[in-house]
Amino acid sequence: MADPNALSWRERISYGVADMGFNFYWANIATFLLIFYTDVFGISAAAAASMMFAIKLVNAFTDPLIGALADRTTTRFGKFRPYLIWAALPLGAAAVLTYTTPDLDHDGKLAWAYGSYLLMMVCYTAINIPYNALSGVMSADPQERSTINGLRFICAFGGSTLVTAATPALVAWLGQGDEKVGWQLTMAIWAVAASLLFLVAFANTRERIAPPPGQQSNVWQDVRDLSRNGPWLVLFFLALIIMVTITLRTTTAAYYFKYFVGRPELMASFVPTYMVAAAFGAAATPLLTRFIDKKTLMIVLMSLSAVLSAAFFAIGPDQVWLMFVLQGALGLVLGPKSPLAFSMYADTADYTEWRTGRRATAMTFAAATFSQKLGTAVAVAVIGTLFTTLGYVPNAAQNTGSQAGIVWLMSLIPAVFALLAVAVMCCYQLDGTRLKAIQAELAARKLIPSHPVA
Repeated sequence: MADPNALSWRERISYGVADMGFNFYWANIATFLLIFYTDVFGISAAAAASMMFAIKLVNAFTDPLIGALADRTTTRFGKFRPYLIWAALPLGAAAVLTYTTPDLDHDGKLAWAYGSYLLMMVCYTAINIPYNALSGVMSADPQERSTINGLRFICAFGGSTLVTAATPALVAWLGQGDEKVGWQLTMAIWAVAASLLFLVAFANTRERIAPPPGQQSNVWQDVRDLSRNGPWLVLFFLALIIMVTITLRTTTAAYYFKYFVGRPELMASFVPTYMVAAAFGAAATPLLTRFIDKKTLMIVLMSLSAVLSAAFFAIGPDQVWLMFVLQGALGLVLGPKSPLAFSMYADTADYTEWRTGRRATAMTFAAATFSQKLGTAVAVAVIGTLFTTLGYVPNAAQNTGSQAGIVWLMSLIPAVFALLAVAVMCCYQLDGTRLKAIQAELAARKLIPSHPVA
């Protein structure tokens, strides 16, 4: 008999390419939105940064709400797949509105930015959370979960690289000298392309794992279940800490090359170096998990990340080649982190069902992305506090303390957080042997519906 957990390559790739679509939005937001607000729309840098920070915090709290809604959705297409088509057009429209520049005064522009950006992020969450949860119900096989999440992050890194390279050229070509028109049309193109990829994922994927028949629960019950799920709590704090580690280095890199290295133009190749290497790292994830338990692999990866990050402390400003070598190595090391973590979230949803007899897959993933957004906020707060304490002055030669702080944020401080991630991961108890036993019992319960709940 055919293995019910085995997925075709068509289904695996179709699931993966949707994450390229998500990065048509996310990479634009992360790379270009702030400079669009300041240089094209005409909002002050301080106001734009504060707005984006506030919206990120608000959006973090919408994640569990969307997760609860998705878990309670019932259609003939499944719980999570329909969101790939329901939310695609609203997300595209909201993104175009975000990159639209109405002729308003400064307060009016700021109000437009708050409203359109919040709408885009809520629409993004409404499709991204169910998409994440979909990986947990396509197959019960941990190795299949590693494979499909590895593929999605290969596509994600590819989408980020494409957006970073092509967007400036598209803006110039479509705008023909009018940046406002160029940005609006460019975002429309990315939105259409992303919607088509979401449609591919919807048409070619299937949901195979359903909650136990007759499951009765409410949102607060789902939250209580997660709060008592030890492996999930470990992953919650792990995601927060890892996001702090990555955001510290990503955000500091521009300051590092501008004020320490003295060559800000190198950022254009420094970031893609990481992206390309991370794609190779993500591609290696299914192979690595065949031979190394997920817990052990995550500990090894974060330990190597700590060593490589700390190595930046010893690099001189003229050793550019070594910076790029270390950046590529960090990409290889951290590339498997995301597919590995998302595969483990799906495993913890199995653990909840085994313990309680209830399953809330979308809530499991939603609360995880909540922790990632909190991690980003923590990283921004760390950077801001350190810069203020050490006397950072924008667009000026930095004093000794401020320049040292920039180097610390690029090296030793992320290394400390990476080691903290290792310590947290040591508490994870859902190893491969225990997971196989849990999934075997869940399979047996489906044959005997009236099972006792642990």
